[in-house]
Amino acid sequence: MVSKAKLALALGILSFLNGWAVPLVGTAHISAAQRAESVGSSLQPIRFRESGAGLIVNGWVNGAGPFEFAIDTGADVCIISNRVAQDARLTVTKSKRLIVGGLSNAPIASNQEATASDLSMGTRDNSVPKRPALAVVTSLPGGIDGILNPGDLFGSLAYSIDLPNRQLLVFDSKSTGLDLAHAPRDGAVVRWIRVAGSDRPFVKLGDGRLALIDTGSGFGLAVREGTLTNGRNHSRRTSDLGGGNVQSGELSPTTVSIGAMVLENVPTQRLMGVPSSTPVILGRRALRPFKITFDPVAHLIAIEPVRGR
Repeated sequence: MVSKAKLALALGILSFLNGWAVPLVGTAHISAAQRAESVGSSLQPIRFRESGAGLIVNGWVNGAGPFEFAIDTGADVCIISNRVAQDARLTVTKSKRLIVGGLSNAPIASNQEATASDLSMGTRDNSVPKRPALAVVTSLPGGIDGILNPGDLFGSLAYSIDLPNRQLLVFDSKSTGLDLAHAPRDGAVVRWIRVAGSDRPFVKLGDGRLALIDTGSGFGLAVREGTLTNGRNHSRRTSDLGGGNVQSGELSPTTVSIGAMVLENVPTQRLMGVPSSTPVILGRRALRPFKITFDPVAHLIAIEPVRGR
């Protein structure tokens, strides 16, 4: 039987997030990520909070901090501000490629980078295993100090982002990884699709479209096509993480499927004034009832409702 996760979601967009609850009851499913708490990596669970700028964690770079970093699965690279680079006494060099990010036609851009000898998240002694190149920019909107792509931080380790419990778990996928044959209760395990050589996490929707799982976006299901809802044809501008303006308008709520999951009444927005290459986006308004687990070794993603809150 096809499982359903019914989403009753409040209106809100990237910079304006409203609270809402989904009634989920029943016995909790023990997922791979939960089992990993007792057998996983040396990283401790990382607490985050949600704001208009995204999922915010405390971070330290070479012992300096704490800084406020946004966890962004939709990012291709890790980005820090000049202030972080200066406080951490990083050596900044010219990068080999131009770093460009953000949804708008005024994206964030950097041709400078640095590498830290230590980057910690959650607590000062909770060091991540990788030492990624950090693109350095003058400043970032929303008062944040950086944007972190978790795939660049954890290497081959798997990780889960538990949105209802505001917790990020990191674990060894070799012993507790995902399996297509073992989906979580009322959830789904689907293939992690890579697009154009990028490791950003795309999944295939039931209608064949590819959608980017983007924790850096406050949208629900964001698309470039569609007719604005009658009576709500006004649009609004918000700032993306690149600092440019994104214009969006509300569409009628949508039903989409991801593997065996059917998501009903998903808040849907039409994006305007964005590049033609902008993908379909599954943002926090669509993902907030769920824990999403990413297994880079098996190239799988699990999405499951969180119960018993």
